[in-house]
Amino acid sequence: MFHITKGKLELSLEVHVIMAGRDMVNGGGEVDTFEKDLKEILEDGPNLNDMHNTVQTGSPQKIMTSSYPGGSGSFDSTGSSQLPRSQTMPPATSHVSLSNNPSSNGDFLPKTVQTAQSKIETIKSWSVNTFKCTKQYIAERLGKGSKTVDLELEAQIEVLRDMQRKYANILRLAKNLTSHFCNVVQTQRALGEAFSEQAQRSPELQEEFSYNCETQRALVKNGEVLLGAMNFFTSTINTLCNKTMEDTLLTVRQYEAARLEYDAYRNEMEALQLAPRESTSATKVEGSKRKFDEHKVKFEKLRADVSIKLKFLDENRVKVMHKQLLLFHNAVSAYFTGNDSALEATLKQFNIKLKPANTEKPSWIEQ
Repeated sequence: MFHITKGKLELSLEVHVIMAGRDMVNGGGEVDTFEKDLKEILEDGPNLNDMHNTVQTGSPQKIMTSSYPGGSGSFDSTGSSQLPRSQTMPPATSHVSLSNNPSSNGDFLPKTVQTAQSKIETIKSWSVNTFKCTKQYIAERLGKGSKTVDLELEAQIEVLRDMQRKYANILRLAKNLTSHFCNVVQTQRALGEAFSEQAQRSPELQEEFSYNCETQRALVKNGEVLLGAMNFFTSTINTLCNKTMEDTLLTVRQYEAARLEYDAYRNEMEALQLAPRESTSATKVEGSKRKFDEHKVKFEKLRADVSIKLKFLDENRVKVMHKQLLLFHNAVSAYFTGNDSALEATLKQFNIKLKPANTEKPSWIEQ
C-alpha cells in the first residue's frame, strides 16, 4: 500500500500538457470544454494529499473481492468507492468486552503462574536464610560473631553425646559376645551328635560316648537359654542407643539450627539499630525485628523441648539399664555355675520366651 503525493495542482499541470499536445493534433476544437469538465471532477473528488485517503496496488476488482469478503462493489468515474461505510472501514475494536473479560485483567493469574511465583518466593526466602546462617556460622568459627550459650543445657547435651558413644561400644561388644557364644553352642550341638553316633558304632566305648553326649546336650540347652537372655539384652541396648537417644539428639540438632538462625537475625537487627538513621529505613528495621521475634519464639520452644527430653531420657535410661544389667548378670552367673533352675527362673522373671529349635523362620509377610 502506498500514498499518492501529487496534489491537485500537479495533476492539473499534467493535464494541461496533455491537452496542449492534443490541441496541436486535432486543431483545438474541443479542448476548452474537456479541460473545464476535468477541473470540475478534480475539485469534486477527494483530496489526494489526505493521509486517510490511500490507494492499494492491484486491480480494483481484486482489492474488493480479496479485502472484503462477499464484496461486489465497483468504482465510479470519480474514482470513489460505492461500498457502504460498514464494508470500506473495519469495525472498531470493542474495549468494553476486553475490560469485562477476566482473562485479560492483570489481577487474574492462572494456577500455574501462582504456583511458580510461590516456589520462587520459597526459594528466595530459603536462599536469604541460608546465607545469613552461613555467615553467622563462619563468624562464630572465626571468633568474630556473638553466640547465645546456655551453659547448663550445653553440658547436658555433651554428656548425652558421650553417653551414646559409650553405650554404642557396649552394644558392639555384647553383639560380638553373642555371636561368638552362638558359634560355641552350634559347635557343642555338632559335637554331641558326633558322640551319639560313635556310641552306637563303638560298643566298647558306648557308655563313655553317651556320657559326653548328654553333657553336650545339656550345655546346648542351657546355652540356648543364655543366648535368649543375651539377645534380649542387646536388643534393648540397641533400642536405647539408636532410637531413644537418637530421637533426643535429633531434637538437639533442631535446637542448634534454631539457635544459629536466632543469633543470625539477632546480630542483623542489632547492626541495623546501631546504623545511622539516614542509611537505614524504619521499615527495614521493623521487618528485621519481626523476623527476630519469630525465630526467638522457635528457639525458646526447642530449648524447652530439649530440656524436657533430656530429663525423661535420663529417667528412662536408669530404669532400663537397671533391669537389663540384672538380667545379664543373673543369666551369665547361672549358666557358668551350672544352675539350670536359676537360669530358667531368670528368663521367667524377665518374661523372655525362647523359640523352639526346630521352628522355621517367619515369612517376609509375617515379618
